[in-house]
Amino acid sequence: MLDVNDIFAQTLEVDAATVIGCRLDGLVPAEGRAALSVTFAALRVSPLVRRQLDICLCLPGCRSRWFRVALRGLSRPGAPTGRPLIAAQLCDIDDLTTRAQDLADLARSWDEAMTAAKIGIWDVDLIQGVTTFSDMWYQIRGLRRGDAAPTDHSEILELIHPSDREHVIEEFNRQRRPDFTECRYEYRYKHADGRWIWIECRGSCAQRVDGKASRIIGSDIDITEHKLAEERLSLATSRLQLAMEASRIGVFDADFSTGYTNWDAPTRAIYGVGADEEIKFGGLWESMLHPEDRDRVIQAINDHIARLKPYDNQFRIIRPDGSIRHIRTRTLPFIEVDGSKRMIGVNWDETDDILLRHDLERAKTLAEARNRELEVAKAEIERIAMLDPLTELPNRRFLDQRMAVLIAQGFDREHGLAILHIDLDRFKQINDTFGHSVGDAVLQHVGRLLQAEAGEDGQVFRIGGDEFVMVRPYDGDHVSLEVLATRLVEALRRPVSVHEYECRFGASIGIAVGVGKDIDPQQLLLNADIGLYSAKSGGKNRWAYFRRESHARMIMTKQVSDDILRGFECDEFEPHYQLQFRAGSLDIIGIEALARWQHPERGLLSPDHFIAIADELGILSEIDGVMLRKTLADCQRLKLAGIDIPKCSVNISAGRLRDPHLLDMLSNLPVSRCPLSFELLESIFLDELEDQVAANLAHIRKAGIGIEIDDFGSGHASITSLLHLRPDVIKIDRQLVSTIPTSAERRSLIGAIIEMGHSLGVTVIGEGVETMDHAYWLHKLKCDFLQGFGLAHPMSADRLVDFIRSESWRGDGSAG
Repeated sequence: MLDVNDIFAQTLEVDAATVIGCRLDGLVPAEGRAALSVTFAALRVSPLVRRQLDICLCLPGCRSRWFRVALRGLSRPGAPTGRPLIAAQLCDIDDLTTRAQDLADLARSWDEAMTAAKIGIWDVDLIQGVTTFSDMWYQIRGLRRGDAAPTDHSEILELIHPSDREHVIEEFNRQRRPDFTECRYEYRYKHADGRWIWIECRGSCAQRVDGKASRIIGSDIDITEHKLAEERLSLATSRLQLAMEASRIGVFDADFSTGYTNWDAPTRAIYGVGADEEIKFGGLWESMLHPEDRDRVIQAINDHIARLKPYDNQFRIIRPDGSIRHIRTRTLPFIEVDGSKRMIGVNWDETDDILLRHDLERAKTLAEARNRELEVAKAEIERIAMLDPLTELPNRRFLDQRMAVLIAQGFDREHGLAILHIDLDRFKQINDTFGHSVGDAVLQHVGRLLQAEAGEDGQVFRIGGDEFVMVRPYDGDHVSLEVLATRLVEALRRPVSVHEYECRFGASIGIAVGVGKDIDPQQLLLNADIGLYSAKSGGKNRWAYFRRESHARMIMTKQVSDDILRGFECDEFEPHYQLQFRAGSLDIIGIEALARWQHPERGLLSPDHFIAIADELGILSEIDGVMLRKTLADCQRLKLAGIDIPKCSVNISAGRLRDPHLLDMLSNLPVSRCPLSFELLESIFLDELEDQVAANLAHIRKAGIGIEIDDFGSGHASITSLLHLRPDVIKIDRQLVSTIPTSAERRSLIGAIIEMGHSLGVTVIGEGVETMDHAYWLHKLKCDFLQGFGLAHPMSADRLVDFIRSESWRGDGSAG
């Protein structure tokens, strides 16, 4: 700087001499020097062109100020090229700059406030026809600045809900009237995502030309949530009103300053008071309170009013017609704005509820007492069902559960379980020679002996007539296991004296062991059974391990399997029918279809020759289907022959129950032409029904087909089965029935089963009726129906017609 005038020095509050000779860019803050350098560079190129910029000057020790600087080069003879003299004229704009900054800060704060409040701003220039929108205006509508937006009223109307357009058009027209000042209205607008949103629009005239509004500025707010809340409140209010009317709840309010109470129509109906009756404090209502409740109720009300606490009570009233009603009330005392005390509340008549509650309490007490009795009976039956009643050893069902528990505990690679399957040799001869009572005593002796040999770590189960299973922990010690088996064979070979009879028998033992964490309990039991087969095949009275190299058994099984498949293809399986009779009258009540195999070489074979292998082959359900189709056809033939069978039961396997196509199969058969029941084989475990089994059983019931449980009490079917399945019929296992004439204990067990079945509405059939003694005792124990060889053997449909017509079973009590 070569020279400055006095005003420059005064403005900066410095002495002129202190700045002459200083560099101008030395007075400019760093952020402004770039603009100054650009301006000077332009002046060097075109010195006579006037340049202007705003800069901030700051001298050491002085405050900074803003100036608007006009710069222009001066003509100077002999001056070097590119270095012109420059005249600078400075105008103090510091106050103006400060106000502009304040306005910018204010505008930014205003924008931030509008954004935070989610208020969109719009500005309409009615003269130019131009409308501008804030960023929030776009956001409310799901748009971004730069997206296509409506530019005039017609485009805006296209996005407004049809029901609101007329209203919005009226507001647009009103904005163009000379007297327009401001507006407020609501409408629905189509959001960018396709939904409708509610907008509250407010606007006011910002500028007038010739008395008319020329510029209108306004705001838009998304009030969708508010509108939805209003709708929910309206809906809730309507529902409340409807609920009040439906539930016959009466509403009242009381003004303590006037002493009057206002009752609505439901309240008057509750109290039996007419519409013209005047209700005042200390009057009608108090007189209707039951004398035993009056003092308590009035005292409670006064206490709650004094403390302005909500009040909930129940009391009795005596209506004008003399009837006593139980009333429930809830009230809320409060103080009005004017300071007066008021109370609002509801009343409802709960007389019917109270009377019903009393009845239910009496019924509950009775039901609980009966339930306790039933639980005791159930527990006893369950205990009996889990034990063999003769030896008091756990039965097969208990064995299955125990095996599952033991295996669930887990074993390492060197530890597991040892199974000894024990079958008595020559036991049938003892029964046939000395009678069942001697045989029972022998079985009890064997049970005690096996328990003693099992020790603390072992457990013994009776799983059949003369079959036992011993389960022991196994640690890889084969020697001790073999010593135990040898000791058992020797002990069971010694004669036993029973009722002065010397009984000689023996035992064959099959041994199977399993170690590790992947033991299959059923396979382990099957392996022990195969070992037992090997022991018996080797001459009995010995023990044998399960050996995987038992080729003979495998070859035989393979031959039988092939034969079963051939027989199925050649349609060699057919139903034979065993009649079922009403206990006492011996009237026919139904037949059971039993599968038979008409083998071309071996003759007529019963299921024990093929069922197990057919199940392994996976064709048991197909055999079930054949039996069902042929049974339905035979039922039609019997009808045509004039034989009316009240019920026909058909066995159904576990595989068929799990078949998802069972319903389709049934729908294609004429099941409605025959009163049909499905009999669930004892091998089906029903305590925990699989989803598919449960669904098929439901479809079976819906089709009108009955459900029967076979061999109940054998260790497969259980009390839990009844509770889960709710069958129509249970069939008591023939093994339980066999000793009923001679065993009071067995009669007690069968009587309990029959009584339990009847208590659940279940019909009971006794199987294994081989003598009239069996029929007599079952009838005496109130068993419903009978079935067994003593009444009728299974027979073909052709023989069945002649047999029924002859009624030969009524003669000597046996047929076949």
